[in-house]
Amino acid sequence: MALPDYESIMLPLLKHMQRGIEFSKSDLVAAMARHFDLTNDELVLLVKSGTPAFGGRVHWALQYMMNAKLVDRPARATYKITARGKELLSSNPPQIDIAVLRQFPEFVAWQGKAREKTKVDEQDSPKPPSDHQLTPDEQIDRGYTQVRSTLAAELIEKVKSCSPRFFEQLVVDLLVRMGYGGSVEEAARVVGKSGDGGIDGIIKEDKLGLDIIYVQAKRWENVVGAGSVRDFSGSLDYHGAKKGVFITTSQFTKDAREFVTRIGEKKVVLVDGFELAQLMIDHDIGVSTVTTYTIKRLDSDYFEE
Repeated sequence: MALPDYESIMLPLLKHMQRGIEFSKSDLVAAMARHFDLTNDELVLLVKSGTPAFGGRVHWALQYMMNAKLVDRPARATYKITARGKELLSSNPPQIDIAVLRQFPEFVAWQGKAREKTKVDEQDSPKPPSDHQLTPDEQIDRGYTQVRSTLAAELIEKVKSCSPRFFEQLVVDLLVRMGYGGSVEEAARVVGKSGDGGIDGIIKEDKLGLDIIYVQAKRWENVVGAGSVRDFSGSLDYHGAKKGVFITTSQFTKDAREFVTRIGEKKVVLVDGFELAQLMIDHDIGVSTVTTYTIKRLDSDYFEE
């Protein structure tokens, strides 16, 4: 038989998780292999990156249900069904697919972030176009943005679970990788601990130190309001800085973002959890490359005689 797609896996996977408290990913892959009666030959089929195709589909079934809050991950590679997942199963759904997941606002919000950078304008459509309605290039773009958005969600979840000391080092590593603060050692010296699980200090904008940037990074759960951003703006004056970067693992309120547009000559950049994760991906902090696809096209100039 053909390998089941990730949508076909969701319902039996969630039903299986209802039988226990926590499951490892390998246990879930094995359980779904038995459910679909897959052969060894089917289980060893690989995708281009060299990873098992079926295991990848179980992974994506889990990721999609996690984004809908049907499944939780209490520890690395460990999964359990949530109260919402149990409630959904109690309604005896005939299937669980993207249409079902879109009833949950968290999943819709995740899909919106995943589609922000795609070429296909889906913002005014209640249902995104299916793959057969997209060109091959658009399908690749959609897949890439979904993979990236899921990775970003995993990253910020992991960052929130790290110790304050590790978070401080992460921010220093990121700033240096982006070209600020000189060396890691120098940046670590000048960016001090704030005492509340974050960092607070001045770094060089360039290696010569021709300008300075005031940086605060907070590993917070609650949203950051205009008051905190106003205090941050005042700290720029105290430190003699005209530029500032405020990083949080949570989010900024609308009022906070509007405030930074009205502070005169000072330039303040607000980086929320999702944006922090995007920067980590862009600058290879806490991530590694699995595979690279190169898209090639006909070079007409080569064939000109």
